[in-house]
Amino acid sequence: MITGVSGFIGRHVAEQLLTGPYRLTGLIRPGTVSERVSRFTGKIELVEIDLADGRALQRFLSSRRFDVILHIGALRGARKFARDVYRAVNIAATRILMEYALTRQSRFIFCSSVGVFGAVPVTLPADNATPRQPDTFYHYTKIESEKILLQFVDRGLKAVIVRPSITYGEGDYGFPYTLVRLVDHHRLLLPCRPVNIHLTSVWLLVQVFEKLLVHPFEPGSAYIVADKTPVSLQELVDFIHQQLHGGVYPAYLKLPTGLFDLAGGMFKLLGSETWRTRFLLISRSWYYDIENTFNDLQIVPVATIPAFQTVVDWYKKVN
Repeated sequence: MITGVSGFIGRHVAEQLLTGPYRLTGLIRPGTVSERVSRFTGKIELVEIDLADGRALQRFLSSRRFDVILHIGALRGARKFARDVYRAVNIAATRILMEYALTRQSRFIFCSSVGVFGAVPVTLPADNATPRQPDTFYHYTKIESEKILLQFVDRGLKAVIVRPSITYGEGDYGFPYTLVRLVDHHRLLLPCRPVNIHLTSVWLLVQVFEKLLVHPFEPGSAYIVADKTPVSLQELVDFIHQQLHGGVYPAYLKLPTGLFDLAGGMFKLLGSETWRTRFLLISRSWYYDIENTFNDLQIVPVATIPAFQTVVDWYKKVN
């Protein structure tokens, strides 16, 4: 069973698993636009369950048996939902799924986030020992869910944590798409200081999920997933601009670093998690230690440039 199958990551994972010997059931939110799941019609059993409705989820699970649960579905940051809804979907539903997996002795693969280390980790490169930072409510829900998972592991749950960085690929309107759009319209302001960021190709992440279906992981282990190396934000922006307009990004759009720090502090005082995070992501470095992940799973990571070309090409297609 895959939760979040209509979302960006879940859709790509399901598409890949359809090429293997798996019978898949996908949970989708009631009222999901049919076009988002039309590719799975007749191939995957699609069940409408709102993860915020714990009783409905429990009723469904009580009559079903799954060998593996890939829990990818979640409310991501910057979504317009009340905190109680975030708790219900990202924490309470995760607990229900873990309880089921423990009772049925199912393997449980949990898609968390590098956001548990905060938008900008306190140590670089961040690894599994890096202190947690609940600097947004979304990050808080992932931290709490991981704590619950480890408690269930102590009770015998066969579970593993996957922590992807910001993911890019065709079909997602998140940070990577926004970055391309801002570069295209010359609206992205860059700090004068060097900034290195660490993104994740969605197809690299798909390989990790696929490998974990058969890999004999240690219960409670965690894998950080990101591309081969961090990339300079300036280099990535220049690459995008070259593809769209030719030449490097205009130098006059670089501003003193202190202005970004001031703006970030202002949004923190105003309680705007979304805008504070946006400023942090383009003004501070954030990258991760992925050596353990790819050595253990025997997967070859990709380089962000030129893999990011998929986002640029898709952007051109939809604009």
